[in-house]
Amino acid sequence: MAHESFEDDAIAEIMNREFVNIKVDREERPDVDRVYMTFVQATTGGGGWPMSVWLTPQLEPFVGGTYFPPEDRFGQPAFKRVLQRIAEAWKNDREKISAQGANIIQALREAAREEAAAGEINASILEGAYQQLARTFDPHEGGFGRAPKFPRPVALNFLTRFHARNPDTDSGQHALEMVLLTLRKMAAGGMHDHIGGGFHRYSVDGHWHVPHFEKMLYDQAQLASAYLDACQITGEADFVATARDILDYVRRDMTSPEGGFYSAEDADSPVGAVYDRRESEIGAHRAPLQKTAEGAFYVWTKQEIDDALGDEAPRFSIQYGVEENGNVPTAADPHGELRGKNILIRGTGVPPVGPAGVSPVENSGAETVQKSLAQSRQKLFSLRSKRPRPHLDDKIIAAWNGLMISGFARGAQVLDDASYLETATRAAEFVRAKLYDESRKMLFRSYREGRSQVEGFADDYAFVIQGLLDLYQASFEIRWLKFALELQRQMDALFWDDKGGGYFTVTGHDTSILLRMKEENDSAEPAASSVAALNLARLAAIRSDPELLARAKKTVNAFARQLMHFPSALPQMLVAFDFLETAPRQIVVAGKSSDVRVQELLGEVRKHFLPHAIVLLADGAEGQHFLAEKNEAIRAMTAIDGNPAVYICEDFTCKAPVTEVQELRKLL
Repeated sequence: MAHESFEDDAIAEIMNREFVNIKVDREERPDVDRVYMTFVQATTGGGGWPMSVWLTPQLEPFVGGTYFPPEDRFGQPAFKRVLQRIAEAWKNDREKISAQGANIIQALREAAREEAAAGEINASILEGAYQQLARTFDPHEGGFGRAPKFPRPVALNFLTRFHARNPDTDSGQHALEMVLLTLRKMAAGGMHDHIGGGFHRYSVDGHWHVPHFEKMLYDQAQLASAYLDACQITGEADFVATARDILDYVRRDMTSPEGGFYSAEDADSPVGAVYDRRESEIGAHRAPLQKTAEGAFYVWTKQEIDDALGDEAPRFSIQYGVEENGNVPTAADPHGELRGKNILIRGTGVPPVGPAGVSPVENSGAETVQKSLAQSRQKLFSLRSKRPRPHLDDKIIAAWNGLMISGFARGAQVLDDASYLETATRAAEFVRAKLYDESRKMLFRSYREGRSQVEGFADDYAFVIQGLLDLYQASFEIRWLKFALELQRQMDALFWDDKGGGYFTVTGHDTSILLRMKEENDSAEPAASSVAALNLARLAAIRSDPELLARAKKTVNAFARQLMHFPSALPQMLVAFDFLETAPRQIVVAGKSSDVRVQELLGEVRKHFLPHAIVLLADGAEGQHFLAEKNEAIRAMTAIDGNPAVYICEDFTCKAPVTEVQELRKLL
């Protein structure tokens, strides 16, 4: 609609004459977006973006919808016609329309209260969620449902935990198979940027082949963690390579000089000269800019591949699905923008990175192919870097930075890479310095050439707290645990629902936000309450704090109605429930973090997928003293005869400490 309608002079004239037009950045103001999306879904039966909503001066909605074409077509009225009818109705029947808007908002408030009814769930809900996901699973291509296909890492998170809980059952094995097939298919498909790293938003087809080319930070963060889980579970080098490729892309292309992470890269990029508009107001002020096309930065003709790679081109083309006339199915390219172009997809003939279980001779051949392909990818990367890049959305959003801090902190642990820890630490320092007001204990939503005035929402707090907990477990710097606790106290003060439990998405202080709701779906991003529930459970296990534990359980039970009705809608909440249902293991390493033997013991712990464990360091210094304030057991944990030791405990009832890696491996 931006091009079809808002750049049309006649449409712009009506809009500017009849309405006060407000364009909302839904990433910066998700509170505004959520209220009016709820209205559109309730009144039309569906939702999505672009979204247009007409409000009274009291901000109460009375008409809304998603896409309106510039002319009547497919049974949809033209945007111009919609504008004219609404303007006429407002002039002729303003009082009725205002009353209608007020009644709709009141009905939505009452519905929100009914939905928020708390209850209690039991472990059978986990099997129910697994069954729902299994019914929609695509056994050939992975993922859930048909086209378009979204990665939805929250579902993968639940399934890996379901497998860890039931590793020897058929359902547990199938849960893992669903995860691994999905991750392999995504990594091989065109949604994965094989040249520059990272993942696009989603696939428009059912084969992960043709993506919507936008790259979002929250996808990189969550997928990095999903691939890291797969690394720990299987040890497969292909998962290691994919996790590194995501993290390296973000560090190279989406990290600010100050250490914060940018939000996104657009799908479109320039392809030629044409007249376009500057966004000064709704209307057309035309200036010569470049025409853009979706995916232009990422796609290749066969001739470009041949010219760039020479003798290596045939091998590369076979391995990455390059065809003379392009490899994009017509059905997946309705506008013809990708005609004659190739989206790189890794075929089944590409040997996995560092294959295991093969003879040295076979392995040598595979390594030769891999080396050739790596050199070809580097040549194409250098060539592609000379193309005009997609627009970079350089907003730095607190919530998404929290997710990405988790990704890098976990990457540092699983991949034993100190450079990833440095990246995570710089980002956390950026959040504290630029997005946090120490005097008010207040987190802010975003930063771009300075901090915005928009105060943080529940997801900003929850996601940053999660990032800080993961960073603490990667570095054992106690400042990050203390900061996480500080933010948790503020989140509780601002968003906690004393009556029903769980967290509202907004504080309720802004009277222009007409509905105070709780997010009830883990979708592209997890719901704030889902992440908060696990944060509280982890903090309770770290601090041995019954109050935090009770709040975690109350958060889960606040969503009992939704979980009993449709458990797979909240898979990340079920991750928290699973953690709470399983007595968490505390793995305490006693010794100095600088000690090589301590790092060897930690290295063994980090090789294993341990979703019900927290890892702590008893270093005899500030960190151990802080942990011991509420946890007497940790106070007594020390090295054994001068050797670093590991204590494995459940509810701080501990087994005999071990000092050797081999002994530790048996216990894990």
